[in-house]
Amino acid sequence: MKIKLIVATRVSVEDFFVNTATGKSLAFNSPSFVDLRLYPNNKRGLSSIYNEAILECKDDPAILVFAHDDLCILDFFWFFRIVEGLENFDVLGVAGNKRRVPRQPSWIFLDVNCKADHSENLSGVVAHGKTFPPDNLSVYGSPRQRVILLDGLFLASHSKTLLENELFFDERFNFHFYDLDFCRQAEMKRLSCGTIDLSLIHESVGAFGSKEWRASYQTYLEKWGE
Repeated sequence: MKIKLIVATRVSVEDFFVNTATGKSLAFNSPSFVDLRLYPNNKRGLSSIYNEAILECKDDPAILVFAHDDLCILDFFWFFRIVEGLENFDVLGVAGNKRRVPRQPSWIFLDVNCKADHSENLSGVVAHGKTFPPDNLSVYGSPRQRVILLDGLFLASHSKTLLENELFFDERFNFHFYDLDFCRQAEMKRLSCGTIDLSLIHESVGAFGSKEWRASYQTYLEKWGE
């Protein structure tokens, strides 16, 4: 089973491998069975891109990995972590929450005031920063646990699982809330989500509370009746 890595970036193909964390990681460590599906100079929403990648696998099954372009992948065996994780869960991520509460605006926050959930409900480890060693290491909780919500910076699943269950990303969410919505759809379809122990550094701190974020949050609340 090959791995198809789906990455959208605002930069050109050349700049991707030179100037982005994910591109530099792949230039250093990308085995032959990893097929990069890169969307350079991108201005589209992630949901439409990810759905396109899923549909492309109708006659060409693969493990699909949806990744942001600002991930420094430190794990030399990242592809084996994914294969192993998919033996236990239908959808994978690197950080998530074992519960969900009404009007929850993020997998980690319980409200718009950025009140983080208790550690016993969280799972995963993610480093943050643009250098190594990273600025900080966020130890949310033990990985390899079943969760309900996942952070969308890194998601993986078998294309067959997504297609057979008609699980797609809602294209109303260009970036913000596409991950939470996707996980809630998976839950409704009785698919399991879980975290894996994958060493990486995430450069972005997100855009929590921005104008675009607030608009997507409202759409999310309206969709799920909260």
